[in-house]
Amino acid sequence: METNYIQLEGSVETVIYQNPENGYTVLNMHLPDGGETVAVGILPSAVPGERLELSGNWTSHPSYGQQFKFEWAVRKMPDSRDSIYSYLASGGIKGIGPSLARTIVKTFGDSTLDVLENEPGKLTQIKGIGVRKALDIGLSFRKQLGMRRLIEFLASYGMSPRLAPRLYKLYGDEARLVLRDNPYVLTDAAVGGSFEDADRLAMDFGMETDDPKRVEASVLFVLRSNLDNGHCFLPVDKLRDVVCRHIGVEPGPVDEALDFLEECGQTDRCTIAGLDVCYLNALYRAETRVAGRILSMVGASESDRQGVDRLIAQAEREQGIEYAGLQRHAVELAADSRVLVVTGGPGTGKTTIIKGILSVYKSMGLNTALAAPTGRAAKRMTEVCGEDAFTIHRLLEAGWRESSSEAVFKRDEHDPLDCDALILDESSMVDILLMDALLRALRPHCRLVMVGDADQLPSVGPGNVFADIIRSQAVPTVRLTEVFRQAGESTIVRSAHMINRGEIPPLEENKNDFFFLKREDKERAADTIVELCSRRLPQNMGIDPSQIQVLSPTRKYICGTEMLNARLREAVNPPAEGKSELRWGEQIFRLGDRVMQIRNDYDILWQKSDGSASGMGVFNGDIGVIKDIDSRARVITVDFDDRLAMYAFDNLGELEPAYAVTVHKSQGSEYRAVILSASKGASALMTRSVLYTAVTRARELLIIVGDPAVVSAMTLDDRRQKRYSGLKTRLVQGHLDA
Repeated sequence: METNYIQLEGSVETVIYQNPENGYTVLNMHLPDGGETVAVGILPSAVPGERLELSGNWTSHPSYGQQFKFEWAVRKMPDSRDSIYSYLASGGIKGIGPSLARTIVKTFGDSTLDVLENEPGKLTQIKGIGVRKALDIGLSFRKQLGMRRLIEFLASYGMSPRLAPRLYKLYGDEARLVLRDNPYVLTDAAVGGSFEDADRLAMDFGMETDDPKRVEASVLFVLRSNLDNGHCFLPVDKLRDVVCRHIGVEPGPVDEALDFLEECGQTDRCTIAGLDVCYLNALYRAETRVAGRILSMVGASESDRQGVDRLIAQAEREQGIEYAGLQRHAVELAADSRVLVVTGGPGTGKTTIIKGILSVYKSMGLNTALAAPTGRAAKRMTEVCGEDAFTIHRLLEAGWRESSSEAVFKRDEHDPLDCDALILDESSMVDILLMDALLRALRPHCRLVMVGDADQLPSVGPGNVFADIIRSQAVPTVRLTEVFRQAGESTIVRSAHMINRGEIPPLEENKNDFFFLKREDKERAADTIVELCSRRLPQNMGIDPSQIQVLSPTRKYICGTEMLNARLREAVNPPAEGKSELRWGEQIFRLGDRVMQIRNDYDILWQKSDGSASGMGVFNGDIGVIKDIDSRARVITVDFDDRLAMYAFDNLGELEPAYAVTVHKSQGSEYRAVILSASKGASALMTRSVLYTAVTRARELLIIVGDPAVVSAMTLDDRRQKRYSGLKTRLVQGHLDA
């Protein structure tokens, strides 16, 4: 604990706000001198009446004024009858309200809390409390007490109390014993602690630096961390070196840890392209299953040539067009094959091919499902095909296994999808785990058509599935290169293809649907972006702000999404009389705000606005608009493309403003108008693939605001982060063996 913290003592008067997931709390404190103050910090399960010794500093909030922001808290149970009554009457203990609290305190006095913890059966002395209710009250109290003791235990070792709720949910009263035995359980995804947290605790417990538990935890930590970099595995030599540097040990203990983790099934070790590599078990199983299933689908011809020609002619009549050579070839291959890849840039006719394949499959009597990785991509697919398309998660009926913090899917090999063919759009966004889940849910003879743009950014999750399949040359693939006349008239489309070839787009033209506004100063660039959204485009071009999406390669800096979102909200959706809003921690939620879901949540209830359908689940990247804020019910309603989702205030940490989003978050979406911020940022984000992906998000209008040197540098920077993936090798080898 830092020595410059101020100490503040008092008791909890009222709890203004509390997030049960992370323990963030705002409370009114009653001070010993009779005064009151607002205190904010992490304090799970805070209740009126408890006494606190806080360590922190005074801050000034722009809306709420002076507050005490605490970093640490020592909690003491209430010790007077009045404070015990306040504690029990707060509603924190299931089964006790104000009236019953008064009766319990009157009956047991200063011994009340001891009775609740150790002798809850005595509560049956009170009229209306039976044995079952008494035991339930005692259990609720002991849970709260257990959480409190766990928080105090963590605090005594300098650990954040935000870890306590998940630890207690997983291990209950045994959490402290589990931590003493193996502090590295903190690094489990279901807990969310950092390796540094766990390591500090282990060192405080006296664990040796080369203790097997510590080395094993470091190996798993390095492998899990590299999933965020897109890697399915790491070469063993590289993994060993990283772990040795990470925790300061010799190679010997690392090799022993690698052997043990493989023996107990947490990792898998094999040879890929001559490299000795190590996978997390789930990634190894996913990659090998994907390769095996795709190879089993390759080469199966299922229709006669004459019949296919007739069906294609019928599809052309339905669409009122004549397919170009590659388009016709793609539809022919789809009719002949059980698996097909179609890839191409904007304007090359991918949508025409999807509609053509769908028409042919219908004529063949095939029940065809349509899917995409994101809600917006699925909605666009629905609009162009005239058939319902679903997100992959919704198609597979996703759920959640809280104990492991992993998605689970109802649809799998034991309960497969009821379809004969699946057309998957925006396939470049699908990572190896999701592709594995999708393939497992396809019946043995189901066809699969994967459509996408291999030059866009790869999936956020691990693997490089779409590109690996194409590069393997193991799967029939149609590469679309011709830009059709109508699309070719678009400067957006022409510029996208120029960027993809490494040619700097014509920034000086400023015509048609592509404009560049030179703003080398970042402040001026941010001002221009705000002005475009709030005034110039709505007034001069009749484009509503809801149809404008601001993109930025980065979250940080003046022209990053965080600062732009704050400014855009005030410009596009300012506060007004009668417009409800909620201040939740440091965040503001206002009626009419555009917001984005930032993680998969399979438990959020939604229903269609007309009541025609309902379901569960909102997914990472979904964008919606706040339609209602009900402070009494503590619920916010968000409209996600006509699906009204209900968010309890406790879940608001899953939403963030979406007036501006990162280019990575925009994948799979298409917007009427895009404003792209092109100012200097982290070099890893300023690449050709990021620029190309951003440009291809615009349907009717693209405005780039920023420094022309940045656009040029991004166009010329064709760096693509290397991803360790074995899928291509497995497909090539399996194809050659066949």
